[in-house]
Amino acid sequence: MTAFASSGLANNDRAALVLSGGGSRAAYQVGVLSAIADLLPNDSINPFPIICGTSAGAINAIALAGGALHFREAILRLTEVWEAFSCDAIYRTEWHALLRSAVRFAGSQFLGLNRDSPVSLLDNSPLKALLSEKINFNGIAAAIARRRLRAVSITAFGYESGHAVSFYQGRGSIDPWMRHRRVGVPTRLGVEHLLASSAIPLIFPPVKIHREFFGDGAVRQQAPISPALHLGADKVLVVGVSSNLAQQEARESRPRGEPPSLAQIVGHMLNSTFVDSLEGDIELLDKINRMALLLPNAAPTGGAARGFKPVDVLVISPSKPIDVIAARHRRELPASLRFFLGGSGATRSSGGSALSYLLFEQGFCRELIELGYQDAMAQRDKLMEFLGLVCRV
Repeated sequence: MTAFASSGLANNDRAALVLSGGGSRAAYQVGVLSAIADLLPNDSINPFPIICGTSAGAINAIALAGGALHFREAILRLTEVWEAFSCDAIYRTEWHALLRSAVRFAGSQFLGLNRDSPVSLLDNSPLKALLSEKINFNGIAAAIARRRLRAVSITAFGYESGHAVSFYQGRGSIDPWMRHRRVGVPTRLGVEHLLASSAIPLIFPPVKIHREFFGDGAVRQQAPISPALHLGADKVLVVGVSSNLAQQEARESRPRGEPPSLAQIVGHMLNSTFVDSLEGDIELLDKINRMALLLPNAAPTGGAARGFKPVDVLVISPSKPIDVIAARHRRELPASLRFFLGGSGATRSSGGSALSYLLFEQGFCRELIELGYQDAMAQRDKLMEFLGLVCRV
């Protein structure tokens, strides 16, 4: 029988986990995390001292950070929550609630009514109750105090400033940062930060933090990996929620012979928000790494002195198209939601991309969890190397 032991895992204070956004697509991340839990020895400590998340990925990130003292148990609890999900645990799906939200949204946008209060197509008050019940925010401070966690960061978008704001909680030695349209702000994280980071524009209401309203952190987040680097990471595991880019482009290039539905248009807009910036940031980081390797590190003006420092990056992303999986599960949506979304084309097979962000139902989530688990195990050797594991026979 083969077992795996830690090789300096406890001493790696700079490994980061980056969880991107994508609504219900974030179930895929839970499968990857479950595979990591199975690869680690039973007594392993948290292998990711730096955890960063955006949108639904922020929820997974905070769940892990709050349970960092018991990493394996935190993943098990997170998996149980996602496997039992239903749409009404995230947003209200009753007929009267959907109708009221639609009327309020139309009145605000077309008649100028209720402009002083944020409106949205869906009411996500159930999500606030769920997060308050399931997330152990006090566990973050405890993990930091016991040096099992260096920092956790979640990113939200400020509608007034236009900045991607990374709210982080970590050790006092970590300084705030300010770059073009992105800043890092130390704070004690709470449920309002999670609601803000996961507030998909127009679909969920923005959240006011201090004096500004914030929405989904993926909006205008030009460098999704940068918060991890600002927090001190020298190696990063990125868990994305988009399928293989080549497969995606091949599907999108097929002629349809008909104009795109509203759901298809919205799906492309959501993909450009949640997917494109992460893929672009990974490509940029890869170019910087190759440039750093070409510079003479030994010279006084070499790579390190010029600020070029190679960062080890491992990316795990879906091997199958998530929009196709969502389309297959579209009938799991509550009848009320199918009715309201039917006109947009979201309940047709061509609307799977938009639907994949809102389909918080067991069948869809469980299939994504299984896909994430299998994809992570397919990169077992790379993951073991990243985690600092060695094989014992």
